[in-house]
Amino acid sequence: MASAVAQDSSGAPPGAPKKPGSRTTRAKGTGISPRRLPYLLIAPAVLLMVGFIAYPMLSVFYYSLQNYNATKPWRNGFAGFDNFRRIFTEDPLFWDSLVFSGKWVFTEVTLQLALGLILALLVNQTFVGRAAARAMVFSPWAVSGVLTTTIWLLLYNPSTGVGRYLADAGIGTYGSSVLSDTGTVFWAAVLAELWRGVPFFAILILADLQSIPGDLYEAASVDGANRFRQFFHITLPHLRDAIILSTLLRAVWEFNNVDLLLTLTEGGPAGVTTTLPLYVAVTGFEAHDFGYATALTTVAFGILLFCSILYLRLSKFGGDHK
Repeated sequence: MASAVAQDSSGAPPGAPKKPGSRTTRAKGTGISPRRLPYLLIAPAVLLMVGFIAYPMLSVFYYSLQNYNATKPWRNGFAGFDNFRRIFTEDPLFWDSLVFSGKWVFTEVTLQLALGLILALLVNQTFVGRAAARAMVFSPWAVSGVLTTTIWLLLYNPSTGVGRYLADAGIGTYGSSVLSDTGTVFWAAVLAELWRGVPFFAILILADLQSIPGDLYEAASVDGANRFRQFFHITLPHLRDAIILSTLLRAVWEFNNVDLLLTLTEGGPAGVTTTLPLYVAVTGFEAHDFGYATALTTVAFGILLFCSILYLRLSKFGGDHK
């Protein structure tokens, strides 16, 4: 034999463990350690994400410190914290829109969660036509906000909508619109948004319902637990994280809701349906006061960030609770 034991280029016999610092443990042709290679591979995507997120945030904060009004360019320039002082001390519309935003978010998220949970429990049962029922429940979620508004504007039309047929039945009066009455416009807008938002909760909760082991319900039935006890001691604990996450996401989306309220009520009548983001949109794109609008955006971002962190801490999201 020419050689009793063949050796590799590093001098070690075949099958011997490689040294951590040896060239054979590095990526071929690069000299990069395998431990660093994954970070280098995802670095371009991370840099792009940071650029797309960090730059807009920094630019918004920069413009919030400026007087930047397209209709009054002679007043443009550095303003410091004057925009924020104006927000908190001189602008009653900010506080009105903030209060309405809180009312809007709480009402929508609470009702959407309750109705979405009920629908998810119903379509999770086995019955004839379940697939069609699920499609009908989930279909409003695929409709855009502007198209949703168009549908409900037709329904609320005082001449051709539901109001006319109610007046024919002796309920209400002809020509009256729920969108022009300050006493009814809020609930009219809530109903339109419920139609679009309830499927979001139904989809997420149904997905989590299907992950609950059936053995738990069988064991509970053997122990004599009725459906209510099974719901409160098995179903709700398993849905806890899904409910926390979905309510947080939906609260953020409802807080930032502009499309439906802008096209349905335009913030009226008399500004009673103006949310803070809608106030920002009107200030920026109608009044062209971009400096003040970005200051309002910065305040809204701070409020959302604080409330989100507080909600996650109080709810102990992700903790061991099952």
